[in-house]
Amino acid sequence: MKLWQIVFSPTGGTQKAADLLCGGLRGEPVSVDLCSSEMDFSAFRPDCGDTAVIAVPSYGGRVPAAAAQRLLKMPGGGARAVLLCVYGNRAYEDTLVELEDLAKAAGFRAAAAVAAVAEHSIARRYAAGRPDAKDAETLRGFARQIQAKLDAGGDGLPPLPGHRPYKPLGVRRMIPQAGSRCTACGLCAARCPVQAIDPNVPARTDADRCISCMRCVAVCPQQARAIAPEALAGLEAFLQAPCAARKDCELYL
Repeated sequence: MKLWQIVFSPTGGTQKAADLLCGGLRGEPVSVDLCSSEMDFSAFRPDCGDTAVIAVPSYGGRVPAAAAQRLLKMPGGGARAVLLCVYGNRAYEDTLVELEDLAKAAGFRAAAAVAAVAEHSIARRYAAGRPDAKDAETLRGFARQIQAKLDAGGDGLPPLPGHRPYKPLGVRRMIPQAGSRCTACGLCAARCPVQAIDPNVPARTDADRCISCMRCVAVCPQQARAIAPEALAGLEAFLQAPCAARKDCELYL
C-alpha cells in the first residue's frame, strides 16, 4: 500500500502540515509536487488500496487554480483521500468543499478532511512559526483517528464548511519585485509554479500569470525579491482583525 503525498506548497507551510499528518499514516510514501510546471501528473496512478493526502493552501478562500488543474490530471484510481487545506489564520472559506469536489472528479474517495494553520505566506507576522508544537501534537492526533477509520475500511465525509457555488476566485494581487541584490541566477524563474518569471530576465514578472504565491521570495538565495512595503502594510492592516485570535486545526471525519 502506498501513501501518496500530493502537495501544492510554494513557501513550505502546507508541506510542513502535510508532513506532520503523513507521519502518523501508514504506507510507502510517494511524493507528488503540484508546484511543478513540467511534471506529467497523468503518469501517477494510485489504486484503490492506497491512501492519498491531498494538501493545498487556501488562496482567498479557494483552491489555487494551478493546483486544481494539476490534480484533475491525476487518475485517483479509487484511492481513499485525506483532504488538507492550510491557511494563514484568516479563513479557509470554500477551500475544503472545492477540494472535496476536485478529489471526487479525479477519482479519489474522500475519507477525512483537515484544516490546519501555517504562517501566512505574504504577511508573515500572522501565524508566525506555525504549524507549531501545539499544531504538531494536534495533527498527529488527527492522523491516529484517520488511520483508525482507514483500518476499519471507512470512507465518506460529513458535510464540510463552505458553499457551492464557491465564492469568486480572487486574491489581493501582490507581485514580488526584484531589488538591487538580484544576481539574475534564475532560481526564481525555475521554481515558479506558473512560469510567471522570465528566465532570461528574472527581474521581469508577468503580472497576469503571477498568482502571488511568494515562492520566488522564499527560494531567492539573495533575499532579493519582496512585496512593495506600502502594499504589504495595506495587507497587514486588512488582516489585523480577522487574524487577531489564534485559530486551531480542525478535523472532519
